[in-house]
Amino acid sequence: MAKKNKQADAKAELEALGKQTRKAVEAVLAEVREVAEELRARTSAAAPTPVASTTSVQTVDFWFDPICPWAWMTSRWMLEVEKVRPVKTVFHVMSLSVLNSGRDIPDGYRAMLDQGWAPVRVALAVEERYGQEQLRAFYTAIGTRIHPRQEGFDRATIEGALTDVGLPVELADAGDVGDNDEALRASHHQGMDPVGQDVGTPVIHVGDVAFFGPVMSPAPKGEEAGRVYDGVLALASYPGFFELKRTRTVDPIFD
Repeated sequence: MAKKNKQADAKAELEALGKQTRKAVEAVLAEVREVAEELRARTSAAAPTPVASTTSVQTVDFWFDPICPWAWMTSRWMLEVEKVRPVKTVFHVMSLSVLNSGRDIPDGYRAMLDQGWAPVRVALAVEERYGQEQLRAFYTAIGTRIHPRQEGFDRATIEGALTDVGLPVELADAGDVGDNDEALRASHHQGMDPVGQDVGTPVIHVGDVAFFGPVMSPAPKGEEAGRVYDGVLALASYPGFFELKRTRTVDPIFD
């Protein structure tokens, strides 16, 4: 009889211990849940409230002549700027041949400009027939051939650049005739007139701000390109700013 009583007492003790254990576990779980809720509340309060992006893409209108190495350098800089700033470069054609028409210039430079009509005429034809993005691609193709590769800018170079971007080589015919030179001059003056005629290429317009340059070598890359852009735009945006210049000590460095 005593043995049964001991067993009953042991069972009762185990049941009581089980109840106490369950209560302790439940209390711990309650504390864990309370701490978790508090952490979620703190995280929610600390997190920034999502807002719709108000950053708009800034249009930079860029005038170039395909044969100008300095315009090429600046154009490569602008493509770097696009990677680190909300900027879109829109390319337009100007012409060193138009700019220097009627000017007293050395014979060698005049001969180069006479040959320079063809690339700029073809560039304009690409834009008119195939649009801005194809002009952008064609400029990269022909600029790569003329400048880093030093292929010159005869018809073979023009046809090669057209082939590079999947355009018909027959477009090179536009370089041999002046049928659309009126439109070429219009594009030229649209870019150059707001800046003045005592400058060359490149020319950049950002909204109402228009300026020549910047002339640089080599073209900055990455965030440095963005910082240069910020500084150039800040200077050019001041109505009383006209010139910042130093002696150029290097030729175009193509990389």
